[in-house]
Amino acid sequence: MKNTRFVDYEERLIEELKDSKVAKAYLNAALADEDPRVFLLALKDVVQAQCKMTDLAKETKLNRENLYRMLSRKGNPKISSIKPLLAYLGLKLSVEQDSIKK
Repeated sequence: MKNTRFVDYEERLIEELKDSKVAKAYLNAALADEDPRVFLLALKDVVQAQCKMTDLAKETKLNRENLYRMLSRKGNPKISSIKPLLAYLGLKLSVEQDSIKK
């Protein structure tokens, strides 16, 4: 029997989210979910992959503990907190026409 190394799902996800195109697609897919907490958890994954929380807090002028709380399962951040976080990641929120509705 071969000695196969299994890669932890979360470890692999974090590695893949270091690519900004993958991170963008991941966040957009999470945003499409009906549960807004899915987006926050996805954002937490992207933050974990692309930056250090201390640097993020310093650059966005958001409290580090508040960032952890904001990105937790029970987080409920204001859009004014999400925008600088996304800007730090080189991303922004936008609104598009829904192809289903006119």
